Amino acid sequence: MKNNIKGNLIIIGGAEDKENGKAILKEVCTKINKEKDQLVIATVASQLPEELGIEYENIFKNLGVKNIKILNVKNRKDALNKENIEMIKNASLVFFTGGDQLRITSLLGGTPLYYMMKERYKGGCDFVGTSAGASVMSNTMIVTGPSEESPRKCTLKMAPGLDFIRGVIIDQHFAQRGRIGRLLTGIAENPEVLGIGIDEDTAIVVNNKLQFKVIGSGAVYVIDGSEISYTNVSEQNQDELLSILDVKLHVLKNRDEFSINTRKPM
Repeated sequence: MKNNIKGNLIIIGGAEDKENGKAILKEVCTKINKEKDQLVIATVASQLPEELGIEYENIFKNLGVKNIKILNVKNRKDALNKENIEMIKNASLVFFTGGDQLRITSLLGGTPLYYMMKERYKGGCDFVGTSAGASVMSNTMIVTGPSEESPRKCTLKMAPGLDFIRGVIIDQHFAQRGRIGRLLTGIAENPEVLGIGIDEDTAIVVNNKLQFKVIGSGAVYVIDGSEISYTNVSEQNQDELLSILDVKLHVLKNRDEFSINTRKPM
């Protein structure tokens, strides 16, 4: 991410509290003028876009947001629709719901709607993603991989994401679905990037200097593979367990801060 980008990111590990304190969703609302700014709910990832859109619309209305639009993109033709493009052009914040992250990239990738999102992000529009909407924020994302298992070679499927943030791979529902093994596999394959695992009801708020703070009730795990001394990751003997030595792990909680550029807590 370059310094000419004015937008910020809120990346949520999924299952954020929608009924009680709503700490993360309230944080989202602090990023806009609730009386004037337009908040767009993007249901692209979901197979049930109308239901999910209405659910979040009601939540944000109850939190005081006056100007809410729902972006339903069910096919690539919808990503050419001028009204949809105009909706993003006028947005101050775009909220990606959960679902299937590959739906987001396959429906938006290379379209005028996607390029408008990139333009608005540079211009100061904030982007928020929960669950699948979190994974898709980086330029490389995890699509599928085994959970609750020891890490194994060649078990991870990855694909290009929306490219709002570089130098990281993000995984969500992290502790709840036992995803440490698959994120370690991702870092063994891509040791130049940081792995960020985000628990449910937990988020990172990332500024345009690539610094983030943790909010919510769970933890955020940062895996740094830059000093790995040995790993057996390769296409040979694909069924083997992954061996990885001298990998660094940070565990952060609410209010902790971290710099992606320096790879150190703040």
